[in-house]
Amino acid sequence: MSEYVKKRLFHGFICMHILHHAKEEPIYGSWMVQELAHHGYTISYGTLYPILHDLEKEGLLTSSASIVDGKIRKYYKITPAGELTLKELRNYLAELTDEVKEK
Repeated sequence: MSEYVKKRLFHGFICMHILHHAKEEPIYGSWMVQELAHHGYTISYGTLYPILHDLEKEGLLTSSASIVDGKIRKYYKITPAGELTLKELRNYLAELTDEVKEK
């Protein structure tokens, strides 16, 4: 698989991970990079933050800042629109998984 195709496909999976975790509790960038790495995704901050900003611009996430250890940390949490989107994505994923899994 070409790197371009892999990157495009994984982008959607990463967005789903972000929405899933932001529904459970507020998330922040460095934690999300580590969480994604736990699932086998290698993602840089330069890739992650534009995704977070895009999800926020689309109204799927909101953000707030807190000072942690003397530094500003931006937390993201899911919005009602984000929850609806996540629910729809889970339905699509279940249908796709049922269709493409090997028998």
